[in-house]
Amino acid sequence: MKLVFIFGDGAVGKMTVGQELMKLTGLRLFHNHMTIEPVLDVFGRFDSEVILELRETIFRHFAASDLEGMIYTQIMAFDVEEEWKYLEHIKSIFEPYGTQFYYVELIAPQEVRLKRNATENRLKNKPSKRNIEASCERIVQDDLDCRCVSEPGEFPFRPYLRIENSDVPPEKAAKMIRDTFGL
Repeated sequence: MKLVFIFGDGAVGKMTVGQELMKLTGLRLFHNHMTIEPVLDVFGRFDSEVILELRETIFRHFAASDLEGMIYTQIMAFDVEEEWKYLEHIKSIFEPYGTQFYYVELIAPQEVRLKRNATENRLKNKPSKRNIEASCERIVQDDLDCRCVSEPGEFPFRPYLRIENSDVPPEKAAKMIRDTFGL
């Protein structure tokens, strides 16, 4: 089993790069909005407890499956201790199955991410982002509230790849990931 974590700020391209990586490797993509959107639809609001329970169920069943592996995307606030604990928790679900872990961080400046926030693929897969003005405001506010870009040497897990993807097409970023990790 392989588990590729793709981290990065909002609208940095995690899902899109994950989609391309899935095409290249056959690993299954589980982007964070696959649990956020149904909860918003059913409950009419963001409910982190339900979202985390859904993810937990998916992780447990996937880890025990005979599938080759998963690409999982999420925003990670590097300055929030609970985020590191959550990462460790996800790993603990997969570790009993001999899972190999890979870590990718995508980074791009806010102006690039604000442009990407309105792309067709993003809006198709993330209905909650279709109010572009509100979604852009969340990106700006999130940048003020937490640090979603690691500092040099901060990320402790290996193998680790950091890609500044402002000018890197998703297909090329996915190839970089596949080739770097031998996926």
